[in-house]
Amino acid sequence: MIRSFIFSDGKLVGQDLEREALRLVRADKGLLLWVDLDNPTEEETKFVLETVFQFHPLAIEDCVAPSSLPKVEDYEDYLFIVTHAVDFKRTDKFNTTELDLFLGRDYLVTFHTSPLRSVSTLIDRQIKGATVGPRGPDRIAHTLLDLLVDHYAPVIEELRAELEELEEDVLARESAQKKLVNELLHVRGDFTKLRTIIRPQRDVIDRLARGDSKLIRPKLLPYFRDLRDNLVRLEDTAASYHERLMMAFDIYLNKAAFEANEGIKFLTALTAVTLPAVMVGGWFGMNFEHMPELKSPHGYLYACLLTLVSTIAMVIYLKRKKWF
Repeated sequence: MIRSFIFSDGKLVGQDLEREALRLVRADKGLLLWVDLDNPTEEETKFVLETVFQFHPLAIEDCVAPSSLPKVEDYEDYLFIVTHAVDFKRTDKFNTTELDLFLGRDYLVTFHTSPLRSVSTLIDRQIKGATVGPRGPDRIAHTLLDLLVDHYAPVIEELRAELEELEEDVLARESAQKKLVNELLHVRGDFTKLRTIIRPQRDVIDRLARGDSKLIRPKLLPYFRDLRDNLVRLEDTAASYHERLMMAFDIYLNKAAFEANEGIKFLTALTAVTLPAVMVGGWFGMNFEHMPELKSPHGYLYACLLTLVSTIAMVIYLKRKKWF
């Protein structure tokens, strides 16, 4: 789906133009154009990216093909920016959606294959006139990135809640080992994936905040620096939670090893207690021809007493060693 918005002097003057009208607006340098490609068809992608804006083939290839890491590339007349939005629900898997931006002097083209809350929120604001319209494409880009980063916080809070539940499972109550290990590995994977997205995204925003590109107006640089600082705080928070998770994992492994040692200790003690009976039984079971104990009328009693006394002595010894 192709959505288009035309701004003039900070006011929304048109939207969702026909294709031919979109070409005419693109040629008018006095207007600000924002085109959003929401899960477009191959034909729509080719028309906008190749026919209307004539972007570099490598940029188009990077836009269409999924990219695992955020990045920014300068093509002189425009910036190609790859970012990732996050979405997380307790019953679903941790999800990320790529948002690609082509930032020019008087236009912004956004591309994403799944609906994004940041994009839909900004569209609703512009349609309802809830905010002052943008006077530059860099303002639209900043607002989109700011909304995108704002949605990172709920994801971190969800992961923090899962982390606290896992810590309680590890420290407070008995849990099925296989289930607990799977949950630990699942949450660790979510934290790792989140950190691998936030760090390069911070680098992308940092490059925009330094003013290296002429496509970012100087008056917007403080806003991009503030956005970079937000990402730094999110990265630090995610790193601290990841460390807590690894500590919980270490505690679980130590606890499991301690429980296994306790089981081995009990079995060893049980073997030691039965050892006297085994030795006495083995001795009297050899049936040698010249064993005085076999001819004695009290041989059975002697064997029982020897077994009982040696067993009691072994139990007392193990109790002193605190094996019971």
